[in-house]
Amino acid sequence: MTRRGGSVRQRSSVSQNSALVILLAGIFYAGIAAWILALAVALLGELEWAGGFVAFALGVHLGGRLWSRLFPTPMPHFMRGVLEFPRGPHSPRRLNALLQLRRGERILDVGPGVGVHALPVAAALLPEGVLDVLDVQQDMLDDLMRRAASRGLTNIVPRLGDAQALPYPDRTFDAAYLISVLGEIPDPRAALAELRRVLKPNGRLVVCEVLIDPDYVTPAVLQDMARDAGFALERLVGPRFAYSALFPPVAATA
Repeated sequence: MTRRGGSVRQRSSVSQNSALVILLAGIFYAGIAAWILALAVALLGELEWAGGFVAFALGVHLGGRLWSRLFPTPMPHFMRGVLEFPRGPHSPRRLNALLQLRRGERILDVGPGVGVHALPVAAALLPEGVLDVLDVQQDMLDDLMRRAASRGLTNIVPRLGDAQALPYPDRTFDAAYLISVLGEIPDPRAALAELRRVLKPNGRLVVCEVLIDPDYVTPAVLQDMARDAGFALERLVGPRFAYSALFPPVAATA
């Protein structure tokens, strides 16, 4: 009886989490629709209606941001189309330039989604380098690996896992990066500490954030968390609303 009750509670929890994810997705799409409608009616000269849609969009955005703070969660697989939007300051080319990839390196991508950045990084690491990708959603990893196979990329190693407890030995990676992922992690400080653990002493960490993301982490908050985890800010690139930060590990003191 106890076992059955536990299973019922587990299914109930999963169902509730799914409902929360669907609701959050609805909030996100409602905000986008409101901005589009505001622009459309403004072009038609209906400024009062435009103002109403703008107010609604701002309210939805603030509500979504608060919701994400209370219930941090990764972008669900059914919303993966959003990941295809142009990245601007966070384009794969700019990421590769900031990472300064070198031959034979082993790199970690946390929360790769469908591989918008992972595939170009893996290609840049050929022929000897390896890209490890870690995600909490198997569907995302499956999509990424199908795309990698279609491009003939065989140097990507997928792993299902949690950024708060990385399934890798100490000092494994030459570099790691997160693109609009840190705020989705329930305990981002634990994730940063884990990244410090798995990076080599001369490694580097790149974190990219964009303001439109409900899970956006400000540069000041990121720098504070990174410092506590054992990183020092080396470079902050791009505008504050779409920045990239480069952190080397701080040398351990005896």
